[in-house]
Amino acid sequence: MTRNNEIADMTFEAALAELDETVAKLEAGELSLEESLALFERGQLLATHCQQQLENATLRVEQLTTDGELVPLE
Repeated sequence: MTRNNEIADMTFEAALAELDETVAKLEAGELSLEESLALFERGQLLATHCQQQLENATLRVEQLTTDGELVPLE
């Protein structure tokens, strides 16, 4: 399984959790340049996956409403 397929099969929650871990590792600044770059690239893929999942969820919600407008929560 390639890394892209691995991420594509992740749930939103799993991808977001790994993205949080990735950011924490990068912010710690204890990795080599090569490790940081590899982790940054994976973080970019995770972020893109999460964004796509959110866009898909928004589209589904809009399709479920009668006029395409999101219903405010009360």
